[in-house]
Amino acid sequence: MNQGGPVSKVELRVECTGLKKKDDFSKSDPCAVLYLQPRGSNSWQEIGRTEHIKNCHDPKFATPFTVEYFFEEIQKVKIEVYDLDSATSELTDDDFLGKVECNLAQIVSRNPFSSALQNNDGTPAEDSLIYVRSEEVREGGEHVFLHIGATKVDNKDFLGKSDPFLEISRQVSDGSWQVVHRTEVCKDTLNPVWRPFDLAVHALCGGNKTQPIQFTCSDYDSDGSHDLIGSFTTTIAELEQAATSGNELQYPFINPKKKYKKDKKNSGVAHITQIKLFRMPNFLEFIYGGMQINFTVGVDFTGSNGDPNHPDSLHFVDMAGNPNQYMQAIMAVGSVCQEYDTDKLFPALGFGAKIPDGTVSMEFALNFNPTNPYCAGINGVIEAYRNAIRNVQLWGPTNVAPIIYHVARFAAQAQKEEPDRGAHAYYVLLLLTDGIITDMDQTRDAIVYASGLPMSLIIVGVGDADFSDMNFLDGDSGVLKGTNGRPAERDIVQFVPFRDFQKFGSSGADLAKQVLAEVPQQVVKYYTMRNIGPKQRPTYTESGQKYSTTPSI
Repeated sequence: MNQGGPVSKVELRVECTGLKKKDDFSKSDPCAVLYLQPRGSNSWQEIGRTEHIKNCHDPKFATPFTVEYFFEEIQKVKIEVYDLDSATSELTDDDFLGKVECNLAQIVSRNPFSSALQNNDGTPAEDSLIYVRSEEVREGGEHVFLHIGATKVDNKDFLGKSDPFLEISRQVSDGSWQVVHRTEVCKDTLNPVWRPFDLAVHALCGGNKTQPIQFTCSDYDSDGSHDLIGSFTTTIAELEQAATSGNELQYPFINPKKKYKKDKKNSGVAHITQIKLFRMPNFLEFIYGGMQINFTVGVDFTGSNGDPNHPDSLHFVDMAGNPNQYMQAIMAVGSVCQEYDTDKLFPALGFGAKIPDGTVSMEFALNFNPTNPYCAGINGVIEAYRNAIRNVQLWGPTNVAPIIYHVARFAAQAQKEEPDRGAHAYYVLLLLTDGIITDMDQTRDAIVYASGLPMSLIIVGVGDADFSDMNFLDGDSGVLKGTNGRPAERDIVQFVPFRDFQKFGSSGADLAKQVLAEVPQQVVKYYTMRNIGPKQRPTYTESGQKYSTTPSI
């Protein structure tokens, strides 16, 4: 491990042109995947994926990659592009479109970095090119909150109305536009209202508030041939002035290819109804302010895990006491979270078992004490798990919604206390399961409900089952919606299959790093959404007089 720490974090944004056509009756549906080669290793570790863009051979991915940059190291990077055709997370089911291998220093020093995509045998992937732009990440900093709608946009559909969406782009050094945010599609309307969003000011203009920002409205088409409705440009400085005055801003959408008549001088009008500039705090500010991470474990005891007395069971513990996958995941993730909890007492719950009193339970305490399910430290959780394995009968079904609601009740109580106590308690549920969720609709609703609470859900898939449903719950590919159509207020789910770490010989620390990577951003996103800033601990003057300030966001 590098002892000095990274020089900084960098954000990588990817664009491609001329991707190969792999589908018979439509264009490819590309997604870019970033891999890094750990120091001293010959294997590649997946870092992240962009969004999945349908029917497009020239994608501009809005989802960036964030990586740690070490000036003094050779950091090998690989970006692969796939045509996604299956719902599973395994890329072996999808068509390979090309790759590029280089060093991170090459990307950072050549901005933008460009290269021809290659096939696995090293030959060019036809005329496919990839462009990667990099920028230093600045945590916290100033953000802008926007709520945008539009009226009387052009109707681009012969049957029905347009399906408009927005792309927000920054101007880069070569004068081109780089997409930094893409809204959802508003179906069948000429008067769309998009969900509010916030973006880092630095990501929009590199700190130069007079630099142009472009807003482009297009009519979504399922075959990828989106029709341009129109666009306009503005600046952060102009938005900031409007925010100060409280006035609504209106901009006409202009299509440069269209000749407007006197009675219609634009392709619709954008209405920016809410503008707010604020300083985004970082995760450590909440920790320094006294916020506690409350860690809960939920363990799957369904029959599909196999008889715990047999070596092929996922719950088997050998005579030497070597930890199974469940225990390894609990220790890896719990050892990190426990440092942010002062009392180090953790609720540990199980589901899908017939417990000693003969009932089948979807929510029981591993220590069999429903009034006090707390375990002393992570070692206490492991001991309670070992005891539970010896005293329950594996059963079913795999219903996980009850445990999510169990933790959500505590998170809801913490939310009620926020007006007086501020950011004081955040809940992380580690859910370990071996198979397909049988109460998927209820689980979706539970996650959507919890998305408005101070809570995150980490799912670790144990064993070799089909975990495609878990990837659906992880909101990385789109906004999760409940059975009633209600969208999640934010992404709170992170899913990782344990087998991904086993096959590369990775350590528990690697697992913890992967599954906990999104928690700090989820914490900041929640409290920003609630307009709650971190509390500052009291500081003292030389004379011993105490003073304190509480910033607002």
